[in-house]
Amino acid sequence: MPGKYRVAVIGGRPAPVAGAKELGIDVVLVHEQGAYEESVLRHCERVVHAPIADGQAILDVLKPLHEERPFDRVLTTTEPAGESTGFVVDALGLPGVTEATARALKDKVLTRKLLDRNGLSPVRYRQIESLADIKRFWAEVGDRIVVKPADGVASLHIHPVAWEDDAERAWRALRDAGVESVIAEEYLDGPVVSVDSFSYGGRHLPIGYSEYRMNDRYVEWEVSTPSRVAAPHRAELFDLTRKLLDAVGLTEGPSHSEFVLTPKGPRVLESHARLAGSGAPELVRRAFGFDLNRMFLTVPLGIDALPETSPEPLGGAAVRFFTPEPGTVTAVEADDDAADAIRTVPKGEVPLVFLPYLDEFRDVEVAAVIAKHPGDVVPPLLTVADCVSGYVIASGADAADAVAKCDRANDKIRFRTS
Repeated sequence: MPGKYRVAVIGGRPAPVAGAKELGIDVVLVHEQGAYEESVLRHCERVVHAPIADGQAILDVLKPLHEERPFDRVLTTTEPAGESTGFVVDALGLPGVTEATARALKDKVLTRKLLDRNGLSPVRYRQIESLADIKRFWAEVGDRIVVKPADGVASLHIHPVAWEDDAERAWRALRDAGVESVIAEEYLDGPVVSVDSFSYGGRHLPIGYSEYRMNDRYVEWEVSTPSRVAAPHRAELFDLTRKLLDAVGLTEGPSHSEFVLTPKGPRVLESHARLAGSGAPELVRRAFGFDLNRMFLTVPLGIDALPETSPEPLGGAAVRFFTPEPGTVTAVEADDDAADAIRTVPKGEVPLVFLPYLDEFRDVEVAAVIAKHPGDVVPPLLTVADCVSGYVIASGADAADAVAKCDRANDKIRFRTS
């Protein structure tokens, strides 16, 4: 018997559609063949295949289904499908994240223009088309700048420029990587924090606020919430988050916005109209009691109302990726008391989700996943996508307690490499 509601979900991982059938929601998953876990199938009405970044291809497979029985929403949780999902939302005339909003968030030059137009988060920036552009902007700023892809994610190809030689290296590296759209910004000095929000009917509810530990390549290898450094700026961050989302035209769904706490106040780093990665929805659930994965479906459909006020923290949570030295793994050692639960990815298996088994750990205080075996190769940590050795997730009395539990587990699970 058909459910009361019907949605199409483009790409992503199983968590946001788990339990959909029990809620009376029929999910049509649009994904690329071989790119999703088979476990997701039990939550879906069906799976149809299309390139998730191709809006017209997605529309072609969904339109006949929509004509037979209309979709209430077309949604995505994954960055590569943002604009393509917006294309389908617009074509079918549905509420949700439009293509224009998705583009405004993906294109960092456009994001900066919209912020300027609304008098928000002043940051000097320049669209870059040549090495000379970088050098001129650096000279104008008179201090460090950052050069990066204008549509990049996952800390990839970020190049600080403090000297003229840095400019040449940055431009050469971006050209070699095939990056066509480039932005330069003044260097924002301070800790990076984020706000996870949910919107409905144009009202924005900031929920969780997190902080990071990262390496010298800006790769975030730990996330903890609620952020201790953000707490004194909570009201200002929440207000800026709402105004940022209004500026880009977001009216519905989850969002994840990143900020730098500069000496002049919080400044927008970037924002996304989707659930955050690195297990952030599970951290928010543990620390604040709000289930963003459930809200992803239930709030837009009217099953659950968007709460009126932002929650206070109930505790803390953290996730830490294992960061062994790059090289070939010679041994993996885990003490018996390293975590309350430990899962190991079978040798030779490549997980199709970034944090495998995460859904199994909802009621486990400290859990770990080991994803490397002797003979496997650990890559250099150049982007978040290189965090492939496994992780530990923990709940605590507060964020500091959760981080300490992750650190203890990390010390008791040792990867030997050569």
